[in-house]
Amino acid sequence: MEKTKKRKLNISFISDIELPTDSDEKNESEAAESSHSSGRSKGKISEFIALATIPIVLVFGNSMLVPGLPEMQRELGISKFQSSLIISIFSLAAGLFIPIIGYLSDRYGRKIIIIPALIIYGAAGILAGFGAIWDSYAVIITARAIQGLAAAGTAPIAMALVGDLYDGGTESKALGLIEASNGAGKVLSPIIGSLLMLIVWYASFFAFPVFCALSLLAVIFMIKESSHNSRQELGKYLAKIRGIFKEKGRWLITAFFAGSLGLFILFGVLFYLSNILEDKPYQIDGVRKGLVLAIPLLGLVITSYTTGSLIKKNGKLMRWLMNIGLLAMTVSLALTLLFFKNIYVFIGLLTVSSIGTGMLLPCLNTIITGAVEKSERGMITSLYNSLRFLGVAAGPPLFGWMMDLSDYVVFITVSSLSLITLGLVFFLIKPPRQIG
Repeated sequence: MEKTKKRKLNISFISDIELPTDSDEKNESEAAESSHSSGRSKGKISEFIALATIPIVLVFGNSMLVPGLPEMQRELGISKFQSSLIISIFSLAAGLFIPIIGYLSDRYGRKIIIIPALIIYGAAGILAGFGAIWDSYAVIITARAIQGLAAAGTAPIAMALVGDLYDGGTESKALGLIEASNGAGKVLSPIIGSLLMLIVWYASFFAFPVFCALSLLAVIFMIKESSHNSRQELGKYLAKIRGIFKEKGRWLITAFFAGSLGLFILFGVLFYLSNILEDKPYQIDGVRKGLVLAIPLLGLVITSYTTGSLIKKNGKLMRWLMNIGLLAMTVSLALTLLFFKNIYVFIGLLTVSSIGTGMLLPCLNTIITGAVEKSERGMITSLYNSLRFLGVAAGPPLFGWMMDLSDYVVFITVSSLSLITLGLVFFLIKPPRQIG
């Protein structure tokens, strides 16, 4: 018996001390790295606040102007389509430029992109304000395009930064916060925009630098980014991106489309509401209009933050919430065909649709961010955000065009698109039980 015990002790001794392997060393290194990551994953309130300011500033760039578009049409003598371009040119420029910014952020770091982007964003706001003073639509459009280019380096890169800073449940919570902040900006911006219009219709342009400066200070002093040394050659980098799409393209492209559709509908509906509320029989304008526009967005904010807090890395729960959210959007938008002339029911149905969007977007953010490694995350999240921006860009002009045809055309189109997206997400996006 003693002999047997002795033999066991010898085996244990040799295994523990005399046979270390490269694999063991690698595991120890990974464990240490995981421990460090887990420490960072706890996050800090100051970091969360700083991160939250970035999407808020981005959203102010568009939503704050929505209440003033009818006034802009009258003051500058422009058409409804031309006023919609004030929103669309910003989002189009951002959407086209985001992939390039995503690559640069993967190569050089996130903060080094976000900081100059916020500076340019604010400066272009001043230029747009002077364009309004000079009654120059051309200067305003040019300034808005510059703002769009700068916007490409803000919230889309912040999403990749969240993936770098945190892991586990903290990451999904932070991504939910990003989406909730995005929604909070949408809630506040029409109200703030309406209040600023009491001064002068173009005051919102001059307000941008103030919000950008506050966000800039928060990013500089509250966020500490780890060293970023991903100096990949462009060819190898693009080959990795192609590999990701070859392996995961079916569900990634579906996720990109779903996120884009959610924002296309959201901004299209805002444009629709902003125009009909000032007409008879409602004749709601100014701050009251801003408050009405904020109602559906409030549903989006509360749902986005709650969803981000609940899902953590639970892929099964995300799948349920995405499909329920798209179903809510489809049903509520279809019912607007019957009730769009009853403003109270109409606003209620649009709020249900926004709640559905609030279920959808944080889940997509977490799945997409967790799908790739840190070195390619900037490009993948940027491509996703690029399509989201293009959805925003398409919303106002397409809704304006459909409004000229018929209100029924508007809501038949968006409810049909929601139904198609529900089918695609149900069959093609099947995340694992645990993301990442």
